[in-house]
Amino acid sequence: MPTLPREEREEPRPVPSHQARQTAESFGTDARRYDRARPGYPDDLVARIVAGSPGPEVLDVGCGTGIAARQFRAAGCAVLGVEPDGRMAGLARADGLRVEVATFEDWEPAGRTFDAVTAAQSWHWVDPAAGALKAAQVLRPNGRLAVFGHVFEPPAEVAEPFAAALRRVAPDSPFSGQPARRPLEAYLAGYAATADAIRATGRFDEPEQWRFDWERPYTREQWLDLLPTTGGLTRLTPDQLAEVLGAVGRAIDDLGGSFTMRYTTLATTAVRAGAQ
Repeated sequence: MPTLPREEREEPRPVPSHQARQTAESFGTDARRYDRARPGYPDDLVARIVAGSPGPEVLDVGCGTGIAARQFRAAGCAVLGVEPDGRMAGLARADGLRVEVATFEDWEPAGRTFDAVTAAQSWHWVDPAAGALKAAQVLRPNGRLAVFGHVFEPPAEVAEPFAAALRRVAPDSPFSGQPARRPLEAYLAGYAATADAIRATGRFDEPEQWRFDWERPYTREQWLDLLPTTGGLTRLTPDQLAEVLGAVGRAIDDLGGSFTMRYTTLATTAVRAGAQ
């Protein structure tokens, strides 16, 4: 079979996140760990969404185990979750949350409407154009769409050994080609693209970008508990995972057994225009 010269070979195109269903639906492999280890969201963010919505009824897209949904419930909201992974949904239901199992694109609202549609660390698994249109359809006039998530970038002393180990044990993983740490601008660009998709529907007022900076200390054990819940590791074999965690654990040991994670939580949010 003829081979294209190097300069003429086509590089494989990355699969859009919302089409990578095996990864999108792999987080339920250890739903209890996910629920235990993943951080919640800034109280100021939750309060701002609640205050900026016309009422208390919230649809939480990709609710997972209910981390954000519980925060909105604690703020006085009536929350309905939509989650494609039955294992994650089951854990959320066990905590008293109402959850319907489906992707957002396939979910049937059956005429129901909401005061807010939220997506916490999940909107990149939703088709951006279809998701924005569906959010507009199920929001009441002046209802709020809020898409938000964390920037997960530990210090270079932790990130670089992690990236090297992942490249070594899983060179074919789509996550292996990523740099050890991505600049904040890369995340901001993603949320700007979300704003473009919302704007393109013609159903919302001008989107806003919100930012919340905060810190959280992690011990070695806490970070190694969280890492297996991230997209780059949920599909590794036990041996591969052990090698990656070993490399990261040694790096944290070199820092004295703990480090401080500087989080940035970003949000793109927009208000549903009045009756069309």
